Amino acid sequence: MTVALLILGAYAIFMWLVFYKFRWLKFNIAWGVVSFWVGFHVLFLLVVFMRFYTPYTIDGHVIRQTIQIAPRLPHPTVLEEVFVAQNQKVKKGDKLYQFDKTLYEAQLKEAEANLASARQNALILQQDIVLAQEALQEAQANAQYATDQVNRYTDLVPRGGAKQETLDKWTSQQTSANAQVAEAEADLKKAQLAADAQYDGVNAEVPSAQAQVDQARYYVDQTTILAPEDGVIISQQARPGLVVGGFRIGAIAAFVADADPYFLATFYQEHLKFVEPGQPVEVALDIYPGQIFAGKVKSIWEGTGQGQIVPHGRVPEFLFMSPQGRFAVEIDLDEDPVLKRYPAGAHGAAAIYTGGGGDWVAVLRRVNMRLYAWVNFIVPFDV
Repeated sequence: MTVALLILGAYAIFMWLVFYKFRWLKFNIAWGVVSFWVGFHVLFLLVVFMRFYTPYTIDGHVIRQTIQIAPRLPHPTVLEEVFVAQNQKVKKGDKLYQFDKTLYEAQLKEAEANLASARQNALILQQDIVLAQEALQEAQANAQYATDQVNRYTDLVPRGGAKQETLDKWTSQQTSANAQVAEAEADLKKAQLAADAQYDGVNAEVPSAQAQVDQARYYVDQTTILAPEDGVIISQQARPGLVVGGFRIGAIAAFVADADPYFLATFYQEHLKFVEPGQPVEVALDIYPGQIFAGKVKSIWEGTGQGQIVPHGRVPEFLFMSPQGRFAVEIDLDEDPVLKRYPAGAHGAAAIYTGGGGDWVAVLRRVNMRLYAWVNFIVPFDV
């Protein structure tokens, strides 16, 4: 709009010079129609060229990656200490919050005791197999001896060399010994099955107990929240005595990362016809009046909410002549010391230079951008 007004002003001055100042031509109805017709088309072409070859928007904002600081504790836990203040810059690994460890350290000790017991039980299972094998060998030996005696007295009794009572005694002992062999075999099989219940070559009770130790140690570690990377804490409202965990799912603070800020600007869809990644960009931020920041197009977010239908049980309703959704363009700002001062959400304007339409189109857009930047010294006008 600013450039259009400048062009109209320049054209009006030119007409004034021609018809009134120097009177090179005499103004009449015919020249009036021609002047309007020429001026309209010049303005129209300039505006069209600028919109497509140097797309411009005032709907842009600085975007910073945000991490929600949320405790990951399964039980209601009291916040004991806060190490960070509102809007304080922190480095990766700095302590932010300390929660009560009592319950989680007790659970860790219990899990470690269970792990020690599981490892001991695994050794006992191996020893049970050895004992069961020895018991089976002894039972088999007793059964074999009883069988030999039964065979011996079976030959002697018919010839009168032994009494029937003796044969009956050894027959009873043979039956008992065979039962002991069967029982010993069952005990050995049971011991082997218990020992064969393994995971990655270790008795299953051991990795199961180890998993409980790992989980308990994880929750002990989660009682201390550390800064995930360099950044600044925003909206720090937590104070000692706050209870978190259990059913709480919300964050207690917002963490804004220092790394990789970018500028996100939205454009009308047709204005992105010639826009491609890598093209130069100029950005004017409202908080830095009179300054222009250089950058490049990183990507075009070719999608809007209008392109999505959320699954539900109702038939979609489409509004006639619904306004078109804009596409967002992600812009990487060039490295500059001022980059670290870009606050998240800072508003500004952006212009993309596609290289088409001639240098004069780019010149007009650059003038437009600098006018926007300098006007920021007085807009909004609130004294």
